[in-house]
Amino acid sequence: MEVLVDSGIDHVRIDALAAQLCVTRGSFYHHFRDREDLLRAVLRSWQEQATEALTARLAAASRDPMERLFDVLSLPFHGRAAQRAANIELGIRAWARRDDMAREVVDQADAARTQHIANQFEALGYARGDARVRAGLLYGYNVAQSLISELKTKVDRRARLATVIRLLTD
Repeated sequence: MEVLVDSGIDHVRIDALAAQLCVTRGSFYHHFRDREDLLRAVLRSWQEQATEALTARLAAASRDPMERLFDVLSLPFHGRAAQRAANIELGIRAWARRDDMAREVVDQADAARTQHIANQFEALGYARGDARVRAGLLYGYNVAQSLISELKTKVDRRARLATVIRLLTD
């Protein structure tokens, strides 16, 4: 993930990684069949951590759908962990722009994340179609918010969060 974030997917190479990790190529191939297997593992790890585990944690944190929406909206403001997640997200999305395998995984993650948010809107009483539209807007806002670091002061953040929730739930 570090190489992907720092240098891009083209630099995720077996020789370079083996040298950086001070392991032999043989040791590397003990864990992965080839570069494609490594790349699948990177995508699988990202999907498990950034989507599956995260949505499960968010769902378990509260029973109240409004609190769950606030929890989703607060994700970009969780300090260094949020910045690291945003950097990985950028690296994965840049890769997905030119690779079908990565694009498929990103599409699956976007669908699962959006569905989690839509479920909260449905729990608030919105019809399925309306809930999906609202979820798409909230998700798009959240992805953008995680990438705009200069707008992360606490006062601005609180005002934006309240406005976004008000606009999407009025």
